[in-house]
Amino acid sequence: MSNEQTMKVIDLSTRATKVLAIGRFTEKAKSAAKRMPVMTKEVPATLSLYLSGIIEQWFIKPDMSGPVFIMNVDTKEAANKLLEALPLGLEDMMDFDLIPLGPLTPLRLLINDKAGGL
Repeated sequence: MSNEQTMKVIDLSTRATKVLAIGRFTEKAKSAAKRMPVMTKEVPATLSLYLSGIIEQWFIKPDMSGPVFIMNVDTKEAANKLLEALPLGLEDMMDFDLIPLGPLTPLRLLINDKAGGL
């Protein structure tokens, strides 16, 4: 048997455990006069998602073009549903790029199989 045949194949696939949501204001939100009344509702609604554990971390891009959230959901669809229900989403003032995230599975290569590696 060759070395290739005797080596155990390590599964490096992973499932999403979080979603990175990168927001950007739409053209409709560029007017502060239109955006600010909606923001008075947006901030408490976003804070509610944070306090419920759905938003794990939140940031603002330095150019102030929108927020960035790390969300405790495992699908883009779940994140999208929550974000579209926020006031800026309902008013079509915010769009998000949604990126599923999972554990860095190549780290499995560092686990000794005898020590319980996968």
